[in-house]
Amino acid sequence: MAVNRRSSQTTHVLTRFISQFPHARVLVIGDLMLDEFVWGKVSRISPEAPVPVVWIQSESVMPGGAANVANNIRALGGQCALLGVVGDDRWGQALLTDLASRRIETRSIVKTARPTTVKTRVIAHHQQVVRVDREQRDPLPAAVVERLIRAAKEQIDAADAVILEDYGKGVITRQLLAAVIPYARSRKKIMTVDPKQEHFDLYRRVTALTPNRAEAGEAVGRELEHEADMVKAGAEILKRLQCDGLLMTLGEDGMCLFEQGGRQTRIPTVAQEVFDVAGAGDTVIAAFTLALASGATMPEAARIANYAAGIVVGKVGVAVATPEELQAKLTAPTPTQSARLRKPLSARR
Repeated sequence: MAVNRRSSQTTHVLTRFISQFPHARVLVIGDLMLDEFVWGKVSRISPEAPVPVVWIQSESVMPGGAANVANNIRALGGQCALLGVVGDDRWGQALLTDLASRRIETRSIVKTARPTTVKTRVIAHHQQVVRVDREQRDPLPAAVVERLIRAAKEQIDAADAVILEDYGKGVITRQLLAAVIPYARSRKKIMTVDPKQEHFDLYRRVTALTPNRAEAGEAVGRELEHEADMVKAGAEILKRLQCDGLLMTLGEDGMCLFEQGGRQTRIPTVAQEVFDVAGAGDTVIAAFTLALASGATMPEAARIANYAAGIVVGKVGVAVATPEELQAKLTAPTPTQSARLRKPLSARR
């Protein structure tokens, strides 16, 4: 199998930025979720309906949504504060406890009467049997939004970078964006966004967006089936929003970075095998933002994010990458063959 050798100079530069991750502080603002996993066995079909009966053997929880982005930042060695809402319920407390155990700052998380968003996945014989969602998307009370804005401004002053993680669950609103984006820009903070179509045009003049191909297609109102479609859409979004960069993730085709001035950087995937892409977008924006906050240029940050994504998609389930894994990935030979997909691409939440 043919192998490409990276220049030692490039590897040294990227490695230096990764070593600076522990000095970078990132504020993540967005929709917090708790991912619950129920593991069991199926031994028979229910006599009540044509559905399997799952005998539960174990249960576990993980941070989800914006909380998973924070988890990725901590796993990569960065400092992280999290801003969002949880319910005043056992699920919210479980999420706060889990985040504290990962040394993620939670003092700006607001408890509300609205229940915590929980995604429960029942898994048997390595297959997902069903997913059960508990969530409420009603608009947050005005008093809660004001608390979030005040807390955001306080945290922005102490941060090197801000991530806006929009899952469309109610935390990211027009009012919050109108207050937070100008404030962060006035403080010259790096600001990256994982966007939702509903608010796409409100992200004007942020540092960078990280949509996937489908999200970029929704933003321009057409499917991006071919290379030319993707290139045209990237340039169009960049011009429309006047942001510094757009990092479009393309699944097994890697990524494409668009920058002002017409510069484009294609970054092929470094994943050798793809088992699961669940949560890969969270890893991308976490690594990309940490690298920018550590002094990397956009192309350098995008390459680091690509290596991080190549690590997590090679693991089963929602996973994270570590600095040690990144260092090893950087120094390993790069196969020229395309990544082999072992599981279907997971949908966004």
